[in-house]
Amino acid sequence: MTDPYAPVASRRFLHRLNPLAVVAAVAPAVIVLVAVRDLATPLVLFALATTLLLAGAHVPARYAALAFGLPLAFTVVAAVSFGLWADPDAVPGTPTLFEAGSYRFTVGSWLAGLAISLRLGALLAVVLVPGFATTGPDLVRAAVQNLRVPYRIGYTAFAAFRFVPRFGYELAVIRAAHRVRGVAGGRGPLGGVRRWAGYIVPLLAGAIRHAERVALAMDARAFGAYPTRTERYLVPFRAGDAAFVGVCWAVTAVVVAFAQPVLGLPSPTPVV
Repeated sequence: MTDPYAPVASRRFLHRLNPLAVVAAVAPAVIVLVAVRDLATPLVLFALATTLLLAGAHVPARYAALAFGLPLAFTVVAAVSFGLWADPDAVPGTPTLFEAGSYRFTVGSWLAGLAISLRLGALLAVVLVPGFATTGPDLVRAAVQNLRVPYRIGYTAFAAFRFVPRFGYELAVIRAAHRVRGVAGGRGPLGGVRRWAGYIVPLLAGAIRHAERVALAMDARAFGAYPTRTERYLVPFRAGDAAFVGVCWAVTAVVVAFAQPVLGLPSPTPVV
């Protein structure tokens, strides 16, 4: 039987890296996107993060549109939304795109909104890189082995990961049982609330039973009795991981230093 919590096997290079290296590689970009105010830096980081995700990670087909389309769609929609809240008088001397009564939506307002939305969209694109390139169990396993996080905390995280599919299965069983017995909460919003209220008690009871079984299984295996435990899967931090982190940090520094002077995009002050 295939272990769902085994390390991900893929030909894409991001999956072969240490999860901590992937997280550390994008950390400076996240900090930069919080601090910058120009348009060029987040635009370049947005493009680089999307390219890295496309070339280095395996994105399932059902998530491909979400991974590549959501940051772009969010940026386009939020640029107008944030621009509506910008004060047109704070960015004077720009053409008016449209007027509604006494309100004016100018190019400066749109650029101010774009500056904010582009940073948020780029931040989302950057965060998706470790999101698709690593898994929760791999990250926990790497933290225990490389950062010396106590295995008691790591294995607790493993138990939490295993609770999620278990809850999904039990919720499906409870729904099927309600349908067989003809239990219906009615139609409309109140009906949905009543149906979900009927799921809470049996789901909570199943969660308590499952937690008791997990606790007994961990006690039977002497969990916590020794300072260390034998790891089934090893996640070493190799020289290639350090090189990847160094390259990503260097690229981020180059983008911060040269993106705005080379592209020459305007640097609006977002006034919201």
